[in-house]
Amino acid sequence: MKKQLKLALLTAALAGSSMAAMAQDKATLIKQFIEIQRPGIESLARGLIEQSSAPIAQAGSQYLQTQVPEAKRESAAKAADAELKKYFDESYPLVRDKAVQIAPGALTPILEQNFSEDELKQLLAWINSPLSKKYQELNPKMQTALTEKLVTETRATIEPKMRALDTNVAKALGAPTDGAAAPAKAPAAKAPAKTK
Repeated sequence: MKKQLKLALLTAALAGSSMAAMAQDKATLIKQFIEIQRPGIESLARGLIEQSSAPIAQAGSQYLQTQVPEAKRESAAKAADAELKKYFDESYPLVRDKAVQIAPGALTPILEQNFSEDELKQLLAWINSPLSKKYQELNPKMQTALTEKLVTETRATIEPKMRALDTNVAKALGAPTDGAAAPAKAPAAKAPAKTK
């Protein structure tokens, strides 16, 4: 009887340590995956900061073209660009660091629940493969090609809608609509200056 009890305890202990080792292995794989994703996490933070300042940059550009005398536009544009760069330089590191800090807590439960250890191994193998790296390098070029083609193909349809929207919003706000303000540009016709 004692021998069976010892065997049962030993079996339970081994099973427990095996489960702990499996959990550790899966946790290690998840940690590796999140670390590999760091450039994407940092890019997400960059995009959020750029998106947050884009409406201000666009409104400033429109104001510059319509309300600032031509002789003062260049210096005003440089001053505005300097302020946008200052905002980016101060804000991006804060958001980037916070994104990197909270990523494990936000992503680990999703990865833990939806991927087995074997799937995580396969995912890491794919991400580290030459084919995946080639795809990642080409993906921005493909997105740019699609965006340029989309803007070209839809500009004639969207620009009149944007002008009508500009006029209608101005009317709704009680702003002049007699052509005093320049009409809005179609999306991606002129992107705000990117800060680095």
